[in-house]
Amino acid sequence: MSDKNFTASTTVDSTPGEAFAAINNVRGWWNETIEGTSGTVGDSYRFEVPGAHRCTMTTTESIPGKRLVWHVTDTYISFIDDTAEWEDTDVVFDIVERDGGTEIRFTHVGLRPADECYEVCANAWGGYITKSLHELITTGTGDPFHTDSTFDSELLEHGNTDLVKSRP
Repeated sequence: MSDKNFTASTTVDSTPGEAFAAINNVRGWWNETIEGTSGTVGDSYRFEVPGAHRCTMTTTESIPGKRLVWHVTDTYISFIDDTAEWEDTDVVFDIVERDGGTEIRFTHVGLRPADECYEVCANAWGGYITKSLHELITTGTGDPFHTDSTFDSELLEHGNTDLVKSRP
């Protein structure tokens, strides 16, 4: 099995600055319930899907219109054996102007195909980056985890039907 990190990308007809601002609007594309801020080195926020998954993201690199890096700590993923699988990983957004638009290259450094969470997490990240973040940038409205969502509803939305069926 490959040891490569999970990556996804999307291209939008927006400026790199607009893409950077949208990425930092974490409530608009990933989770409406986050607590904290992103964008400036040292900023930190907590992501949580109650009873299923939580982590703290701390901005460690921020170059407006070019690159954003979040370091992941305080992780808990309830549906895998190594509940701290994301601990000390990094979430990286590289923003590149391309052919009059902007490409956002997302990499979760440390999320690899051999990891137990890989399939579920890759499906979720893929949806959040290529659909929700893309829509936030292009239409002004993303599709984040909503305050009235459940873990199972998010799994189903991101194509993880097998995990929903196997949960008690």
